[in-house]
Amino acid sequence: MSDAMLQDPQDPQDPQDPQDLQDLQDAQDLRARAARLDAEDPLAKHRERFTLPEGVVYLDGNSLGALPAGVPGAVADVVHRQWGELLIRSWDESGWWTAPERIGDRVAPLIGAAPGQVTVGDSTSVNLFKALVGAARLAAPGRTRMLVDATTFPTDGYIAASAARMTGLDLVPVDPSEAAAAMDDRTAVVLLNHVDYRTGRLHDLPALTAAAHAAGALIVWDLCHTAGALPVGLDAHAVDLAVGCTYKYLNGGPGSPAYIYVAERHQGAFDSPLPGWNSHAEPFAMTPEYAPAQGAARARVGTPDILSMLALESALDAWEDVDVEAVRAKSLALTDFFLECVAAYVPAGAVEVVTPLEHAHRGSQVSLRTDGARAVMTELISRGIVGDFRAPDVLRFGFTPLYVGFADAERAARTLGHIFG
Repeated sequence: MSDAMLQDPQDPQDPQDPQDLQDLQDAQDLRARAARLDAEDPLAKHRERFTLPEGVVYLDGNSLGALPAGVPGAVADVVHRQWGELLIRSWDESGWWTAPERIGDRVAPLIGAAPGQVTVGDSTSVNLFKALVGAARLAAPGRTRMLVDATTFPTDGYIAASAARMTGLDLVPVDPSEAAAAMDDRTAVVLLNHVDYRTGRLHDLPALTAAAHAAGALIVWDLCHTAGALPVGLDAHAVDLAVGCTYKYLNGGPGSPAYIYVAERHQGAFDSPLPGWNSHAEPFAMTPEYAPAQGAARARVGTPDILSMLALESALDAWEDVDVEAVRAKSLALTDFFLECVAAYVPAGAVEVVTPLEHAHRGSQVSLRTDGARAVMTELISRGIVGDFRAPDVLRFGFTPLYVGFADAERAARTLGHIFG
């Protein structure tokens, strides 16, 4: 990237050219609109529930959510009192043993699930392996194929390939736009991402779930980029199984435990490929024979990571009294406004919008393609705008409505415009 691209971030101080005067007026209008939208935003008050660096616009919550203000005190209590003083007694007295299902029931309404169907623990990868093998074991006999999103996050593809080998299925990568047409009486399991992690494209969960069921297959959804960003409706759309992380829009912290959803109608027959003592019907009987627990607990494996687990539980307090529909409405308004600001500030042809403009196909991020994307993002971060880069040429900006405002969106686009001169 040339030095000419990296211009001073200040607006023209004494513009003489009529176009410069118009540009300055447009910028002032956008800033005024941003201030008005923030003043009218019913979710703006929730920003106080998070600890954010002064002077930084944080648009990477689709990779790691901000720190909820109550988490440090909650973790200190877990370390000093629950562990330091109560010691082993905390498994009962502090509710450690029941944490995976208790916290699962707090995640459940954020993904449209009734209680008793979500358990928290392990990583997304481990839960995805459990879900895929479990789904294959639930599938009708004689089915031979596992369809997997060809554009998926790499780990999902790796796990799907291993699960297919274990269950004797043929792995068939498909573009999500062609997935419904590829489902037939050979299909046992379908794995799709609700949102494409590179482009922010939102896939049609209701229609694709219905298509899988019409073909007699089970479907597994990866919700990493939608839980906490938009309504999901797992129960309403009769999804079979789903997995997701908690460190993005749910703000659970780096490496916080993931979750797995097993629809109630499948729980009695769900056969986890990782049966551990925590999912045993009588875990303290220590018998050599395995008997699975009832309900969501049969998706557990080993001893849960209590420090991360209880940090997540505290983080979920930030969602108290929050309507996910309102979050979705603000997300769309924010991304619309950001795209408008990019069009106003960034020279024509400098970036290409790869996120769908249609609301029905857009998640809660905006991805822009540009030459020298890594250098551009590095420069943005140096100027206090934190997004992220995806190889080879994509700038990603995640919009987390509980703590990102319209002034943030305007400043980010304006700074991007300055970088391009």
